[in-house]
Amino acid sequence: MVVIVSLIILILAVIFAMLGLGGAMLYIPVFKWFGYNFKTIAIPTGLLLNGVTALSAAIFYLRAKMVDIRGSIPMIITSFIGAPLGAYMTRLVPTHTLIILFAICMVFAGGRMLITSKRPEPEQLMEAKKRMVLTGSAGFFIGFIAGLLGVGGGFLFVPILMAIGYPTKLAAATSSFIVIFSSFSGFAGHVAEGHFKVDLMVLTLIAVIVGSQIGAKVMKEKMKARWIKQMFAIVLLGVAIKLIIGLFH
Repeated sequence: MVVIVSLIILILAVIFAMLGLGGAMLYIPVFKWFGYNFKTIAIPTGLLLNGVTALSAAIFYLRAKMVDIRGSIPMIITSFIGAPLGAYMTRLVPTHTLIILFAICMVFAGGRMLITSKRPEPEQLMEAKKRMVLTGSAGFFIGFIAGLLGVGGGFLFVPILMAIGYPTKLAAATSSFIVIFSSFSGFAGHVAEGHFKVDLMVLTLIAVIVGSQIGAKVMKEKMKARWIKQMFAIVLLGVAIKLIIGLFH
């Protein structure tokens, strides 16, 4: 079963690397559907894979000079602080509630991206001071949600970056860089509680490293901004619907 899960994770890593996301929003449901415990295995393993997918893709994007390192610093710092706090709160929130919150976040992000997919690319960034305040405050909130739900936060980082004026590809590439820090920070919070399964982690780590490199290359050379937005939206909405239906069966 672990091998089958790893092959699915590899395919998902290709897709999410193209979108500038770590992929935990799909990794976690996959683990759940294959019978792994949502809180103690799916969430921490998803966070680790999320960080590795983002790291692998970000290395490619950094080499291609597609990442705004300076602009990402406020989000990195505040999300790094918020993520372990969210991870700690996981023990206090019922699994059923976590799944509902997870689905709501995906519907919000996916719906917004679908609505804006045909809008022209922004031509100018928001003024620097406003941008720093917005990204810094949003980073803490996103980091907390990321740690709580076991995701890296890319599904929220990307819309925020686009809202302040980043073109789609730059937003996706910069998001992958930011997600590294919130993912590993949140994962550390779960490891402190002893939440991990070694064999699953090892095989899926190999899968995400290979898949994310393929996805990053495809995004840089083949993908159009509109396609990225639409893929992002469809994947999120589809998984959210699947999770919600699963709660009633």
